[in-house]
Amino acid sequence: MNFTRLPRRGYVTSPTPIEPLHNLSAALGAGVNLYIKRDDLLPGCGGGNKTRKLDFCIADALSQGADTIITCGAIQSNHCRLTLSWAVKEGLDCHLVLQERVEGSYSENASGNNFLFQLMGAKSLTVIPKDASMPETMERLAARLKDEGRRPYIVPGGASNAIGATGYVACAQEIVEQINAMRLDIHTVVLPTGSSGTQAGMLVGMYGTHAQIPVVGINVSRPEAVQKALVQGMCEQTAAHLALDTVVPDSAIVCRDDYIGPGYSIATEGMIEAVKLMAHKEAILLDPVYSGKAMAGCIDLVRQGFFPKGSNVLFLHTGGSPVLYAYLDAFR
Repeated sequence: MNFTRLPRRGYVTSPTPIEPLHNLSAALGAGVNLYIKRDDLLPGCGGGNKTRKLDFCIADALSQGADTIITCGAIQSNHCRLTLSWAVKEGLDCHLVLQERVEGSYSENASGNNFLFQLMGAKSLTVIPKDASMPETMERLAARLKDEGRRPYIVPGGASNAIGATGYVACAQEIVEQINAMRLDIHTVVLPTGSSGTQAGMLVGMYGTHAQIPVVGINVSRPEAVQKALVQGMCEQTAAHLALDTVVPDSAIVCRDDYIGPGYSIATEGMIEAVKLMAHKEAILLDPVYSGKAMAGCIDLVRQGFFPKGSNVLFLHTGGSPVLYAYLDAFR
């Protein structure tokens, strides 16, 4: 696959490492070899997977002459942090729409990403309740900014549209090239799935390269059927955007909803155990909302015998460790 015809900003300067998780694998004792793709080490304030998506989204914004970025997410959104950070680097204003998905969870004095939004100088923070529409709120904000003479560009939540998901099509190709060079057979990729772009891009990439490595998504918010439909639609849109004949079969879209717990962003015992295990065994920090719950799912699937003994499983670390500082009480 050739991405040279598509505008991008070059935020991803080199492949992120693939590392063995020897200590964690040994601690689980199931004969499954765990590896990690370190997208937490991507450039951008605090790192994380959205840099791959924003590489294409911000390029599209600039190609349209935008001087202002509007995006949305939850109260402690990693996506909002990275969108703001790249807007700052590009000299663009950035407005954030934050959805309070857990009632009473927003505080202007909160730590984590919420503190970073203020530190990096977001032009505005619009906090809305969980039943309010983020897209509609962004459209109203864009209309007001246009009336003021600005040129706003809306990046959807999670940068999850066909443009953003292209970043993970490219990541899938990067993984295939890396494991070929390492002479490493990866039998399954495990990743968190939320706004759908990361999983959809990975699937389109795995089928577009004909590697067809299975991808297991660990849901962070939605029931299985709803998430599968979202990912399927994003796969179709992304393949069309790239003019690929790639068809991702329904059977390839795996979205596990066993590890969400009480709801999005709400701590679970499995997440706390996974975050602590990764810190104690590998000195790698996960986040409580995405990578922590996804690793909880990965660990549980290893313990269940879901992965055959001797198999090599690659966990995609999507970043988000700054959020840990907003969850100190959960770990005490």
